[in-house]
Amino acid sequence: MRKIVVHLAVSLDGFFEGPDRDISWHRMDDEMLASIDEYLATTSAFLFGRVTHELMAEAWSTADDDREFPDIYRRIPRIVFSRTLEQDEWATSVHREVDPEEIRALQQQPGGDMTVGGAELIRTFRRHDLIDEYRLFVNPVLLGRGRRLFDPADAPTDLELVESRTFGTGVVMLRHAVRRP
Repeated sequence: MRKIVVHLAVSLDGFFEGPDRDISWHRMDDEMLASIDEYLATTSAFLFGRVTHELMAEAWSTADDDREFPDIYRRIPRIVFSRTLEQDEWATSVHREVDPEEIRALQQQPGGDMTVGGAELIRTFRRHDLIDEYRLFVNPVLLGRGRRLFDPADAPTDLELVESRTFGTGVVMLRHAVRRP
């Protein structure tokens, strides 16, 4: 079964972006980028909200970078969830809403993990208990304000630490699996 994985950078105080969508505080180096590319090359789909899809398409659809990621981005299917987006050349498919049964059926197909991106989409997947793993890159910075990754929830989510890795930049990747009964 394919897992649905949140793969995202956050500040130590839980923000995924600063004011005005600022992400200049992300600390990246070659080691970390290579690790990200290595993992993403094994995935089978990107699940994006509209805003994330548009940002990624703008940045990576024509990029010619020393990294492997532009090729990974263009090769892996991109499933976009949006009420307003019409089909475009960079979306493999567009869905108007998240149908939990459709997502669970998608998970039963063969292939690698599927990464989910976009704060609102992550929140929706979390409400439907569709996330299997959180792979967060915790940056050693306190932003103090911006957009938080997690909203308050009605119930706790029990997690198990399955991997951690510290990069030379001080970023710590924490990989937690969701524990289900």
